[in-house]
Amino acid sequence: MADQDAQDHNLPASQRKIKKAREEGQLPRSRDLPHAVVMATLALLAWAGLPQALAHWQAVFRTGLRFDAQALATPGMMSAALAELSWQLAWTVGTVGGVLMAAAVAANLASGGWNWTWQALGPKWSHLNPIDGIKRLFSGQNLGTAAKAALLAVVLAAVGVLVLLDAAPRYVALMSAPLEDALSQAGRLLLGGFVLMLLTLAVFAAVDWPLQRQLYLRRLRMSRNEAKQEHKETEGSPEIKARQRQRMREITKQRMMAAVPKADLVVMNPTHYAVALRYDEAKMGAPMVVAKGADLLALRIRDVAKENKVPVLQAPALARALYAHAKLDREVPMSLFAAVAQVLAYVYQLRASIGGRGLPDAPNPAVPKGLDPHEKDAQAASDEEAFA
Repeated sequence: MADQDAQDHNLPASQRKIKKAREEGQLPRSRDLPHAVVMATLALLAWAGLPQALAHWQAVFRTGLRFDAQALATPGMMSAALAELSWQLAWTVGTVGGVLMAAAVAANLASGGWNWTWQALGPKWSHLNPIDGIKRLFSGQNLGTAAKAALLAVVLAAVGVLVLLDAAPRYVALMSAPLEDALSQAGRLLLGGFVLMLLTLAVFAAVDWPLQRQLYLRRLRMSRNEAKQEHKETEGSPEIKARQRQRMREITKQRMMAAVPKADLVVMNPTHYAVALRYDEAKMGAPMVVAKGADLLALRIRDVAKENKVPVLQAPALARALYAHAKLDREVPMSLFAAVAQVLAYVYQLRASIGGRGLPDAPNPAVPKGLDPHEKDAQAASDEEAFA
């Protein structure tokens, strides 16, 4: 079952899971990269400042080891000299240590970035389980890490031995050289061997850095169930979203039904489409669609309009065009202005005729070509018949 679950984790980790892992203190860290950077920094410091440091400490020891009868007669001078030597040593060690510490921090930031979290400091009681501990100890990742560390140690030891064997005659020759020349030559020999070992470690770091990144992303891979669950948590459950959409449709329907009594006109395609229009010359630049619907909703809009004595006009082409191209609570499209103006003029004439004059003829406004969906359906049917 566990093997099947591991095989199922074949989807790449999402940004949300990577962020959560970082919050828990999980980062792709290369152990070889900081070591290589620290050694490179140390080599650079030795190359740039070792001659000056040797000259300085030679002068310090020369002064400190000189016999001084006055210092013996004055005990306080010896304490002051010892304090001065201690301060100089602490300053040198502290400076070198601070530079190396900054290099180590920079290398870790380069490999995994800055991450501040308290969760990594919290107790993990699952680690107290000896069975789980044995499983982690003999896991593929830990065995690979141990094998890589062992290989690195063997290679570095081999390089060190080869360097010592090659430089052994020159080290022996230093015994007959003056002290200053011997120290200078020994420093150069040590620095050369140090650089060779540094290059070896740099090769391992260059391989380990991208490898740790790939292993990190592999550990965070997701199964399909995890991806679906995360999608539900971020985007919402499809069932909940469907209920929300249904609720929004109900609210929109209620709002439209409340707006129908205030409409100036309802344009209908007898049983399929209904669009309610309202126009206030003082507030609106063009007529606005306050309600629209199809089928049963269209019939409901018609009934509400008749109950509230709102004129209902049968204009199939205009009703279809308005339903297809006009948006709710928006002005009608400019291309339909002329057709809508005709039906509104009819409504105004109809209201004026209540005083006893004859009723105006109902208009049959034409809509621009291409706006009536019925024309497209008819043309498609005609083309299909012609093809057949």
